[in-house]
Amino acid sequence: MLGWAVVFLIIAIVAAIFGFGGVAAASAGIAKLLFFVFLVLFIISLIFGWRGRRIP
Repeated sequence: MLGWAVVFLIIAIVAAIFGFGGVAAASAGIAKLLFFVFLVLFIISLIFGWRGRRIP
């Protein structure tokens, strides 16, 4: 998912360079959304992974 965020960020940068404002804004928004979803899933997996490895 982080890879998709990077892809949309690159698309946003290229679109901004060529002057496509709407495409750049949409791609940047998608990249930002995917990055935050990835971040939340990463934190959740860290919490549950850490809890699951307790030694009795």
